[in-house]
Amino acid sequence: MTTFVVSMFLPVTVDFNELSEYERRANPEPAAVVEELEQQASDTKSVRPPGPTRQASLFQQTTAPTPPKTPAVEHVDFFAVNPSAATHFAKPTDPRTLVRSDSHVPEWGNNGPYFNQPSSKARPPPPDTILEYANSKERTDNVRKERLSLPQRHSSRDHSRDPRWVADWSVVPAVQGNGGLTNAVRASRDAGSVNEVLNVGLVGFPTDVLGDKKKEEIESKLEAEHECLTVFVSDTDLDGHYSHYCKTILWPVFHYQIPDHPKSKAYEDHSYQFYVNLNQAFADKVVANYKRGDTIWIHDYHLCLVPAMVRKKLPDAQIGFFLHAAFPSSEVFRCLAARKNLLEGMLGANLVAFQTHEYAHHFLQTCSRILSVEATEDGVQLENNFVNVWSIAIGIDPVRLSLERDEQPVLEWIEALRNRYPGKKLIVARDKLDGIRGVRQKLLAFELFLNKYPDWRDKVVLIQVATPTTENDDLAATVSEIVTRIDAVHSSLSHNPLVYLRQDIAFTQYLALLSMADILMVTSLRDGMNLGVHEFAICQDGKHSGKKHGPVILSEFTGSAAFFEGAELSVNPWDYKGCAETIKVALDMSDEEKATRFERIRNKVLNHTGDFWFTQLANHLTKVHDEHFRRDTMSIPRLSNVKLGQAYQKCDKRLFLLDYEGTLAPFGSVNNTIITNLERATETLNDLLQDNKNMVYVMSGRTMKELQMVFARVPGVGLIAENGCYVRPLNSDEWIAFADEEKANKWKDSVKSILQYYRERVEGSWVEERNCSLIFHYENTPETDSANRQAGDCATHINDACESLRVRAVPTKDSVIIEPMDLNKATAATHIFHELGTANRPNFLMVAGNDRDDEVVFRWAENLNEKGVVPETTTVSVGNRNTVAMSTLPQGTTGLLNTLNKLARL
Repeated sequence: MTTFVVSMFLPVTVDFNELSEYERRANPEPAAVVEELEQQASDTKSVRPPGPTRQASLFQQTTAPTPPKTPAVEHVDFFAVNPSAATHFAKPTDPRTLVRSDSHVPEWGNNGPYFNQPSSKARPPPPDTILEYANSKERTDNVRKERLSLPQRHSSRDHSRDPRWVADWSVVPAVQGNGGLTNAVRASRDAGSVNEVLNVGLVGFPTDVLGDKKKEEIESKLEAEHECLTVFVSDTDLDGHYSHYCKTILWPVFHYQIPDHPKSKAYEDHSYQFYVNLNQAFADKVVANYKRGDTIWIHDYHLCLVPAMVRKKLPDAQIGFFLHAAFPSSEVFRCLAARKNLLEGMLGANLVAFQTHEYAHHFLQTCSRILSVEATEDGVQLENNFVNVWSIAIGIDPVRLSLERDEQPVLEWIEALRNRYPGKKLIVARDKLDGIRGVRQKLLAFELFLNKYPDWRDKVVLIQVATPTTENDDLAATVSEIVTRIDAVHSSLSHNPLVYLRQDIAFTQYLALLSMADILMVTSLRDGMNLGVHEFAICQDGKHSGKKHGPVILSEFTGSAAFFEGAELSVNPWDYKGCAETIKVALDMSDEEKATRFERIRNKVLNHTGDFWFTQLANHLTKVHDEHFRRDTMSIPRLSNVKLGQAYQKCDKRLFLLDYEGTLAPFGSVNNTIITNLERATETLNDLLQDNKNMVYVMSGRTMKELQMVFARVPGVGLIAENGCYVRPLNSDEWIAFADEEKANKWKDSVKSILQYYRERVEGSWVEERNCSLIFHYENTPETDSANRQAGDCATHINDACESLRVRAVPTKDSVIIEPMDLNKATAATHIFHELGTANRPNFLMVAGNDRDDEVVFRWAENLNEKGVVPETTTVSVGNRNTVAMSTLPQGTTGLLNTLNKLARL
């Protein structure tokens, strides 16, 4: 079967063969390269970079700080004689080649350094302020009405006549998108772990100027030759989705930076619709190509709504969602206006996976708080289905990376670096210049290090590659000031301790840098998983460079810090003094400690590869999907009265464990329970107990006093009260307490103060106190949405504050139940079973229930059956929720009572 890999961009894109002016400049003759660089070197004025994403040399600093510094070192002469200079901007041509794990998305409207592609025709964004936005929207509506009144031939422009976009074109590997995902999928295919893969995504550039014929031509070729399904969306949807919503709203929030500026406030409602439109286009493409048995994997925050959109059309599909970015705490995520939509979209998957356990925990906590659903360690319990939540870190492809390092350009750059920095300690860093990667914090820490340890000024060089962005000019200006200050104070005629490049570099130079580095420094303020550390571990074997086992300085706020478990030097990027001290520690580290730390990191990287990650995800999704299918009430068979009766008759020791409310009788207050149903249940239980071979226990969340009142007319019945906290054995009036009431009173005092806070905020709410549990009721509140939100906050608050007390808060439809974590119906059933002893051990077991509290006892019973302890075991659910029970009774309470009456008459 086919595996759909659905991500924002395809691993390949299209290059139109009609050369653009920029492309001709990007691939000049070698003599032209030298001439241009020498001209730049002689210019003492500030030089603007050739474009936001243009790659440049390590030895050519195209963005000079202001005021300009005197060129103490002639980088250009050195670079010009390098054999790779003329091919520095060569295009990637082999779609199977390794790509950067942290590929960046190009700016719309800039064709970039590689390919000849159309610019965006998207409408300009709305104004910054809400008032201006409203006015511009009115003007736009008026213009649209005027255009509709014109003849059709004047209503649009035919861009497809542009000769650049009707020319021949070729398929090339993309330089944008999720490079880590692309490499992992490719490694898994090379290893034979997965066979048929269909990539689903955008072609990587705005497509409004392409005619329908050209789009069909591209789509057909990509599907036939490259196993790619192309999603076409309008330039407006693409720009609004990516630039306005993803980058302005989602990306900052997911990385703990709340967008607090007029632009984000005006754009949220405006841009969210573009986000919905693009997600729907992806979902439609998947649904149109899906075949029964296929697996659908949806990747990253760009496509959070796609799982639910696909689920709506394909209820039985096997769907997984993996978030490559960080997931914030519930306090941060709740700032999003579309928070419920995003969560419900992700919960359309069978499996939602994250890079680390921390992110998975945040997601579970957020679902509980915002959606008021039960979140367990394994996932989220929705009304009619369970969604598994898991964490597993992505890896790289060590085999391909090792081969890439053996390429001649990489070896040339390694030699160039060795000659350029003899005897120097190189600290290497490559980051995107935004507010999340921590470039400013890193430079400030390095400046503090130079000030504090002046003896190192002439011995160390920090090479900071900062890929520029267009959305944060203030940060770029601040970083330039820091660079200028470091240069002014610490540079000399013979040495510059900081090489700052505000542009990206070629992959060959990047690998050479990692090979020659003495230290890798990553100070991200928040990062899902930094695969640069993985690549550093492969490049630090000393194979070509002679330098090996360099330590890693890594921010504690990256997913990689949790992955490497202390093998790195962990830092808080906001602690400049601590970071400066860590640089000193890394430089002074002994070879033995370096080797020890390096081996731990390298073993992790080699054992947890991209192939391993992709394979484990696939296996886990298959497992949970099969489990969901088995638990779905549509898949679970009806209880067979014939088979049940046959098993009942051949067994001489029978044990019944029957839930009370919702199973033997409808839900409701004890005093308001429908008398006819209660009388019928009482008669049925008495009929069963007339046979000495039968043992019957009734389970409930009710108190001991309430159960005694309800079943006073059923002598000999056993009772389980408060969901397993108390048990009254068969033919007894004494209760066995499993809960420590003195301890329970202590935690209840702590929880009551929390509940009082929420009682004051939820009108009509009240607290029911039982012997070892508390219930916060809000079914009578007039403000349902507000009450649900407060209930979710209440459950999260209690779970966070009272975890050490071994109690948990579970949000239900109209209440929050606070109960002991270590006691449940299964623990009570285990006690009952052991007390019967081997001689009286039942050979027939029937468990009936309808709610979440009964799932644990279903599992307990089925486990006994699997081990052969009880040969005849029946678990039956009379509810309509998903369940682990092996059979269902669609008739509910009535159907169960009918079944029990038939057994009693046998």
